[in-house]
Amino acid sequence: MTIRTILVDDEPLAIQGLELRLQEHEDVEIIDKCSNGREAIRAIKTHKPDLVFLDIQMPGFDGFSVVQGLMEVEPPLFVFVTAYSDHAIRAFEAQAMDYLMKPVEPARLADTLDRVRQRLTEKRGVEEVEKLKEVLAEVAPDAADEMAAADGGEMASNRFEKLINIKDRGQIFRVDVDTIERIDAAGDYMCIYTGDNTLILRETMKDLEKRLDPRRFQRVHRSTIVNLDLVKQVKPHTNGECFLVLDSGASVKVSRSYRDVVARFVH
Repeated sequence: MTIRTILVDDEPLAIQGLELRLQEHEDVEIIDKCSNGREAIRAIKTHKPDLVFLDIQMPGFDGFSVVQGLMEVEPPLFVFVTAYSDHAIRAFEAQAMDYLMKPVEPARLADTLDRVRQRLTEKRGVEEVEKLKEVLAEVAPDAADEMAAADGGEMASNRFEKLINIKDRGQIFRVDVDTIERIDAAGDYMCIYTGDNTLILRETMKDLEKRLDPRRFQRVHRSTIVNLDLVKQVKPHTNGECFLVLDSGASVKVSRSYRDVVARFVH
């Protein structure tokens, strides 16, 4: 697997230094180098790279502006590189794959590339299966249906987040979604409950739902999402409503509009 990579930095020496360190990784192919944000957007749209090492502090059009300028296309994986540690929180808010400080340390770079390889393997696996399904649907519809039934669930799970970066109280928490028990909405803010901790995420319920596997995380109320794997008891209530008792002991009301969720627990 080759990782098609673009380097973006307004300092030529910084690009040379990073290029030199990347030479130790044979699967990394540098397909372009850009000296400013506008060049980077054009290059990314043209070459469609797998990975972009992106400097944050650039005159006129900084790294965050580059990410924003690619909202209408499928973005590559981004690794932000900068000399200023105060940009770390914004980097993770922009869903960067990682954040590296200048000068880049070889060991830290190697760890980042390991995570990049894992993410790309998952992504390419899903893409290959989808291509195969398209071909089978044309030449062997029955086989396509069998394939979808056999591995559709496993492949679909790779599209959803396994870790969520949450900025709360001036810190960045990397939360394993398996530990999330429930999520309550409060306007554009989400209260994330992990059993022993509560964190605040600035995101809408609609956007957060897209990042979570719906086979596990289901809305049970207009403003509540529950991890179904952590439900230990269902308590019927009046008017067709009920309560779900979670592993932590918390009780969550299921409104009538979402009573189909409870059917999953009835055999």
